[in-house]
Amino acid sequence: MDLTEKRLDGELKYKGVIVDVVMDRAQLCDGSVVRREVVRHPGGVTVLPVDDEGYCYCVRQFRYPLQKLMLEAPAGKLEPGEDPTECAIRELSEETGFTADKLQYLGRCCTSPGITTEVLHIYLATGLHAGSSHPDEGEFLSVEKHHIDELTELAMNGEIDDGKTIIAVLKARQILNLV
Repeated sequence: MDLTEKRLDGELKYKGVIVDVVMDRAQLCDGSVVRREVVRHPGGVTVLPVDDEGYCYCVRQFRYPLQKLMLEAPAGKLEPGEDPTECAIRELSEETGFTADKLQYLGRCCTSPGITTEVLHIYLATGLHAGSSHPDEGEFLSVEKHHIDELTELAMNGEIDDGKTIIAVLKARQILNLV
């Protein structure tokens, strides 16, 4: 059975700084027509920096939509046409000050495929070299050092509830053979 939904047309409802919201009409596999709200997002990256002793460098920042401080792997939005690896290098430097000898691609994450086009590319950074962070204007965060065992426990017990960070920690732990 072909489950594909065919876009018939759409109307831009909101044009934002980061996202656009579109109301599409789509034809379902049974021929019926439905409306689909789509948040168009340029996508982004997350990068988990891990040192030789298994310590990870995360950022704590206030997330306005959830009205809370969150512990997260460094991350950022892709600029138009930007290569995800270059974005990961930039975000790692901006948010933590680190450069890395090796960036390993851990895969993609579709953040909420029922509503948004956002895709995050996840990286593991090793062979770290310290430098000075330089966050974007209006970006306020603190860098925290946590062992990957602690981050795994925090993710598993729900104290870290940021999806990209959970995925990055669990995949990095597996790849680094720390399971």
